Amino acid sequence: MRKIIVSALAGVISLYVAGQTKPLLGFSDASSAKQAAAEKQFDGYLSAQNADQYVKDMSAQPHHVGSPGGKLVADYILNHFKSWGYDASIETFYVLFPTPKERLLEMTGPVSYKAVLAEPALKEDATSGQAGQLPVYNCWSADGDVSGELVFVNYGMPADYERLEKMGISVKGKIVIAKYGRSWRGIKPKVAQEHGAIGCIIYSDPKDDGYYQGDVYPRGAWKNEYGAQRGSVMDMPIYPGDPLTPNTGATKDAKRLDRSEAVNLLKIPVLPIGYHDAAPLLKALEGPVAPDDWRGALPFTYHIGPGKTTVHLKLSFNWDIKPVYDVIATLKGTELPNEWVMRGNHQDAWVNGASDPLSGQAAMLEEARAISELVKTGWKPKRTLVFAAWDGEEPGLLGSTEWVEQHAKELQEKVVVYINSDGNGRGFLGVEGSHALEPLLNEISGDVIDPQTNISVLERKRDRDIINAGDNTKAKKDLLAKKTLTIGALGAGSDYSPFIQHLGIPSVNLGFGGENSGGEYHSIYDSYDNYHRFKDSGSVYGVVLAKVAGRTMLRMADADVLPFDFKSLNKTIGGYVTEVTALLDQLRETTALENQLIKEKRYAYAADARKNELPPSVKEEVPFLNFSALQNAMSELEKSSNKLSDYITKGNLSAEQKTALNKKLYRAEQQLLSESGLPRRPWYRHTIYAPGFYTGYGVKTLPGIREAIEQRNWKEAQQQADIDASTISRFAAYLEGATVN
Repeated sequence: MRKIIVSALAGVISLYVAGQTKPLLGFSDASSAKQAAAEKQFDGYLSAQNADQYVKDMSAQPHHVGSPGGKLVADYILNHFKSWGYDASIETFYVLFPTPKERLLEMTGPVSYKAVLAEPALKEDATSGQAGQLPVYNCWSADGDVSGELVFVNYGMPADYERLEKMGISVKGKIVIAKYGRSWRGIKPKVAQEHGAIGCIIYSDPKDDGYYQGDVYPRGAWKNEYGAQRGSVMDMPIYPGDPLTPNTGATKDAKRLDRSEAVNLLKIPVLPIGYHDAAPLLKALEGPVAPDDWRGALPFTYHIGPGKTTVHLKLSFNWDIKPVYDVIATLKGTELPNEWVMRGNHQDAWVNGASDPLSGQAAMLEEARAISELVKTGWKPKRTLVFAAWDGEEPGLLGSTEWVEQHAKELQEKVVVYINSDGNGRGFLGVEGSHALEPLLNEISGDVIDPQTNISVLERKRDRDIINAGDNTKAKKDLLAKKTLTIGALGAGSDYSPFIQHLGIPSVNLGFGGENSGGEYHSIYDSYDNYHRFKDSGSVYGVVLAKVAGRTMLRMADADVLPFDFKSLNKTIGGYVTEVTALLDQLRETTALENQLIKEKRYAYAADARKNELPPSVKEEVPFLNFSALQNAMSELEKSSNKLSDYITKGNLSAEQKTALNKKLYRAEQQLLSESGLPRRPWYRHTIYAPGFYTGYGVKTLPGIREAIEQRNWKEAQQQADIDASTISRFAAYLEGATVN
């Protein structure tokens, strides 16, 4: 049998050599052939049927943090890893996790209405009526019993409150109702609280997620009138993880803050509702008619309030310490066991979670199984492979953050890359990550074939981008000329965050979607029945995700020289510097023009003047900031990244030199961390990528500079520009030093 396998392997290698004109990044000609053969075998072991069965099994019962189902799912994953020969165990942390004790929302005037606050079971959805499901709520809402006038605040973003202020409408002492969308949900009560609101209601409007988009569940995929989005409203842009143990792993005996000391927790009550419950409240509102771009799809005129419409919101919670179960499985490397290639996906859900997160978890499990089959043929990784099934992601990245904080020093020494996924579905590749990995991800996505179109997933994504460019001729020409994929920057919202933004570990987030839209998100309808009908029937794209993520693991595990391209990162950071410079210039020009128009009382021509709004006020002029140190640092980075690239390309390195070089390569991103962290949120230490203070999941690049400019804090903008210049200069010197060994 072994002779047959060896013969087949040799045949694949010879075919590869005959057809391959360029070696794989990080590999020699000979090792490229061997790697290509191993990856082809890996692909052949992947089974969509297996992935689909994992989704069905794990979504069979609710499995939120601390639930019996949560432990069952963790054990299911653990037992699979063990059966495939991995060294696997569960590491348990003990975290604060609130669950609802009392929920009441009622309209007290001008008419009475008591909100249903429940999603009905459906005969078409076998698990939708199970016992043990968490009711509709926002985790980390404050306890509260408040009554007040209701005000509609559109999506509840800072710009919406600026608009209300111009209209002379205050939310101080009032309860606001905001639409889901346009920003992470936790931003909505955060901004409401900052403006003096005493409570916040969040609803899904059918224009964004309901009958306006298509048929509603169970006939179609979109949110029905009772569907509501559970979810965390922790202020994760301050810090994620257990609120009581920032920067420290939440072990059983960890020192904990008093809850009142946790600065990432809200002070006001907040509740999500479906549009069935939102409609009576919104219909009763008086006051100004909502602006055109605020109006949803409910069948009445949208008003803003306030007025006679008053509501009573009463919420209380069980503030309990609950266990979270992180499953960690390893396959030890043969040559470099202390260099780890990590792969993660969370396994907890708000309810049954077939799509979010089990579609991604199933892909990861199938990757691990296929690798175990590869091991049976005699293949073994040079570097250690580590798989992690995280618990507690939904409430605030609890499992991953606590594990990272507990093992921070070891991880910074050993982890080469962290590869993350979350929910997955039919459609197009989505990829964000450390930009030094962009060429590698282009190479891999160019080799994986899309099952619907029979072209590479890279080509399919690029074709979609061209179509989405619409009538923008320049954008289309640029995309047609560019044969590669530009990966996105990482913000927050999944388990890569503690790796890259706290420890500076190179990270990638992968997933497919775009043809799996619908309204099941964080509801009881995120079930296997829904997933099978509308998301990825047969888990076909689960296998495609497994190919992309699995090949990334295998490539990083066995590379002779780790395929980090810092020329690519230099180009990306240079683009960000250009953006913040242009942002400042544009803001200066706009402010000067607006102020001139305001002084001339030509309000109709001022960009922020609208009908029925107060005259705009003159704004402080935008000063000139000194970015010369930042530009000089970028010149240093360009030189050092080019020098390092030339050093690697020339080759002729000894085994000892390669080992020393690789350590410097995978630890390089740690040089981009700031010792003091970002202003008002020191947990986030990466100077290039961070979630926005007011965007939540959405990324801000060069966040210290960019957000200071946006907030018109000129002193801080200059300070952050100087900090980033010093950090980039240090990074450039580190890369320069990597060529000396």
